[in-house]
Amino acid sequence: MELVVFLSFFELVTRYSCWQEIKRGNLAVSLATGGKIFGISHIIRSVANESSIYDFILWSSLGIGMLFVAYVLFQFLTSVFQVDKEIAAGNVAVGFIAMTVSISVSYLIGACIG
Repeated sequence: MELVVFLSFFELVTRYSCWQEIKRGNLAVSLATGGKIFGISHIIRSVANESSIYDFILWSSLGIGMLFVAYVLFQFLTSVFQVDKEIAAGNVAVGFIAMTVSISVSYLIGACIG
């Protein structure tokens, strides 16, 4: 359930519709979205052994919130190109970097809160 909720937050900050672009075969969007799904799932897995459901919800929400902030910073602070525009245009290299950022940051967050 958390995966769907937080993935919808990521959908709100992108300038394209992830699922429509994936349906069209946009590999760059697929990579970026897959990285977000992996990142969210990794953070959830990192806190899965919390003692109570409240701790689990708190720590997973905090971790995924940090992942969201990192991704937004990546989008808006990249000065060489516009991340969303390049991904929507099908630039696989940018999609791959976006995927790598999501996965890498999720490992750092998971190590800190897990």
